[in-house]
Amino acid sequence: MAGLNKIVESHQEAMKGLEDGMTVIAGGFGLCGIPENLIQEIKNLGVKDLTVVSNNCGVDGFGLGVLLEDMQIKKMIASYVGENALFEKQLLNGELEVELTPQGTLAEKMRAGGAGIPAFFTATGYGTPVGEGKEVREFDGRNYIMEESITGDFAIVKGWKADKYGNVVYRHTAQNFNPMAATAGKITVVEVEEIVEVGELSPEEIQTPGIYVDRVVLGQFEKRIEQRTTQ
Repeated sequence: MAGLNKIVESHQEAMKGLEDGMTVIAGGFGLCGIPENLIQEIKNLGVKDLTVVSNNCGVDGFGLGVLLEDMQIKKMIASYVGENALFEKQLLNGELEVELTPQGTLAEKMRAGGAGIPAFFTATGYGTPVGEGKEVREFDGRNYIMEESITGDFAIVKGWKADKYGNVVYRHTAQNFNPMAATAGKITVVEVEEIVEVGELSPEEIQTPGIYVDRVVLGQFEKRIEQRTTQ
C-alpha cells in the first residue's frame, strides 16, 4: 500500500494493528452486508476484551457470533441481539456487557462520530431506561436526551465495489450501517466483492469517498441467509 493506493493483499494485512481492548465498529444488518472475512480474521488474531459496535451480533457460528466463542467481546453496543443463544448465555452469566441503543440512534452515533460531532439530542428514548442518567433539554416544548457519538479504533465494512483509491459502492440493502461505520473508524477497512480501476466508478454512485478509507481488501463471501422459512 503506497500513496493513494489503499489495496492490501490479505485480510491479515488489512487488520494489522488490532490489539486487545480496542473498539471495533462493524457494518451490516443481520447477516446482510457484513464484513464476514474481516470478522473471521479478528477471530484468528485471538484479540480479547473488544468493544464491538454493530446493529447486532450475527448468529451462533457466523458473523460477529464467532467472536463470542472464545469470549473475545467484552462489551457489545447494539440495537438488536435476538439471534444468539451464546450471546444470551454470556449476558445472563455476567460475562458480556451489553449496551442496547435504539437503531436510529445507533446509526446517528456513528454518523456524528464520523462528522466530528461529539454529541446530539434526540427524543428517542426519553422517559425510558434508554434515557436514564442522560442530560435532558427541552426544545419547542418537547424533551430530548443527549447521546454521545461513537468512534472506533477500527471500522470494518463490507462494500460491493471499490477502486484502489478507496472509493466504495454498496449494493442494495447492504448499504444499511456500512456507510456510517466507514466514517467512524480511526482505521477503516473495507472488504469488497470487486476491485475496479480508478475512473470506472461514476462519481454519482460513490457512497463512501476514499478519504474515509485506509485499507481495501478483496474477499469471497458466503452470503448466508439468516432465517429461511419454507412451507
